[in-house]
Amino acid sequence: MRAGVRLGAATLILVLWGTAIMADQRDPRLAPLFDRLRSTDDPREASVVEQFIWELWTLSGDEKLDALMTRGLRALNDGNQRAALAAFDALVEAAPDFAEGWNKRATVHWLLGNLDESVDDIAATLSLEPRHFGALSGLAMIREAQGRAFEAMEALEKVRVIHPNLPQLANRIQQLMDKFGQAV
Repeated sequence: MRAGVRLGAATLILVLWGTAIMADQRDPRLAPLFDRLRSTDDPREASVVEQFIWELWTLSGDEKLDALMTRGLRALNDGNQRAALAAFDALVEAAPDFAEGWNKRATVHWLLGNLDESVDDIAATLSLEPRHFGALSGLAMIREAQGRAFEAMEALEKVRVIHPNLPQLANRIQQLMDKFGQAV
């Protein structure tokens, strides 16, 4: 049965990948990927589907915007948060309807300790892509750090609906419950 499930997911992904590229959060290939992400009980399959979702989110379909994304990601990977922030600032300014630009900038703000700015960018991300489990997970980390356990738990519960096989999700929820007890 598992081999059939993996074959089904692989076929779905190949069919979806063969369609015209629009990219970003509006890409029509995302809906069946999210359906599969919710319905699979195989963590390995969920991981593959998640990777495809991230790839679609990261592509804008515009060469100049994708170059800004690449520049920001390189700077981020090199530990140069200021350069990453500059690239993602330019990306958000050039394409305010591109959810992943906001999400990446939220990540940089979080790394710089700018929690309010990060939360603002997460809100922008989620207004454009409510299924963004990465942004919701980041929001949960920020709210937990701020001692706002109920809001952290709300974000994680939304993640559970979207991506029930997200690695460490069940552990994070349990840790929150253990840490904050009845406050959650």
